[in-house]
Amino acid sequence: MIDVLWVVLCAGLVFNMQLGFLCLESGLTRSKNAINVAVKNMADLSIAIILYWLFGFGLMFGASTAGWFGTGMSMLAFDDTWRSAFFLFQAMFCTTAATIVSGAAAERMRLSAYLVVTAIAAGLIYPLFGHWAWGGSLSEGQGWLVARGFVDFAGSTVVHSVGGWIALAVVLVLGPRQGRFDLDRNGRSLPGSNVPMAMLGALLLLFGWFGFNGGSTFSFDDRVPAIIANTVLGGMAGICGGMLLSWLHWRHVDPVYPLNGLIAGMVAVTAGAHVVGPGAALIIGFVGALFMYLADRLLFSWRIDDAVGAVPVHLAAGIWGTLAVALFGDVQAIGNGLGRWEQLLVQAEGILVAGLWAFGLTWLMLRLINRWLPMRVDPEDERVGLNVSENGAR
Repeated sequence: MIDVLWVVLCAGLVFNMQLGFLCLESGLTRSKNAINVAVKNMADLSIAIILYWLFGFGLMFGASTAGWFGTGMSMLAFDDTWRSAFFLFQAMFCTTAATIVSGAAAERMRLSAYLVVTAIAAGLIYPLFGHWAWGGSLSEGQGWLVARGFVDFAGSTVVHSVGGWIALAVVLVLGPRQGRFDLDRNGRSLPGSNVPMAMLGALLLLFGWFGFNGGSTFSFDDRVPAIIANTVLGGMAGICGGMLLSWLHWRHVDPVYPLNGLIAGMVAVTAGAHVVGPGAALIIGFVGALFMYLADRLLFSWRIDDAVGAVPVHLAAGIWGTLAVALFGDVQAIGNGLGRWEQLLVQAEGILVAGLWAFGLTWLMLRLINRWLPMRVDPEDERVGLNVSENGAR
């Protein structure tokens, strides 16, 4: 029962990340939209968990059909202690992947359209890719990616990059916010309503990551302390990287960069926290912040508007962290019989598949949906703010 207790406790810690996302996204958006962002965070939590219970969990962890999707365990009955704990933990992961979109698309997306995206992400895209990469954790058969040797310990790609790919497709369909690229802000985003609250949100995410990575052992064993310590070191290196890169660019520390650097560092170390040493965790976290910064600059140069930097943080750092498993991971500890070069090729294959599946399907579906359900609010509603126009709140 100690393992069950640990997994349930870690599910609570991962749920704490929802508090972090709500604070972070509300704080980094303008006050006229902050309530709307908070509402979307609560809404996606409910939609994602219900759909995951109805059929998403079964698609992801049911008995594998040729490695492509799971069968059984739809509308799961909680008559088995371990399976119930496992569902609770994995449901929190599903909500994390789904809520990444909220911050990226903030300040111009209709609530109804956002709920459609949440349903697509939580009900289809995330569980199917999750089966390919993690299938076999609970029932017979393996997902085809994990059978090839793909390693993603706690979800740098499965959770974070998949959420980042979906977010990228959404912001491309939506287009930039009014005035985003008209103001002379030297490449910085529009100012948030409450940056200290956003930074509190980032620290709440760090707290939640104790369970995110620590619970992915699914047992309370001697690996847990080192995994959590590696996670913390990766995050601290990410803060340093974010501060340094901000200072080199603007000669001061923009508060958004240590904030996003922390998250990017933890995203990066998540894929290999169980097979790397502390020195490697520091390097992976620091380079994760670098990938975040470079992706942020790239989005700006391409005039792609991500309101909170979700795509650089979750997608770019997630790609780096997945590759870093092969570059820094202990081959013996990985234990799948692949050499370092072979492992790197399999990791790259998983990244490519995630991009084609999550970005490609989302972009195609949203282009079609946008024709009959406009995803973006009217210009006047956007000017007034979504608190008033979408929620009737001030």
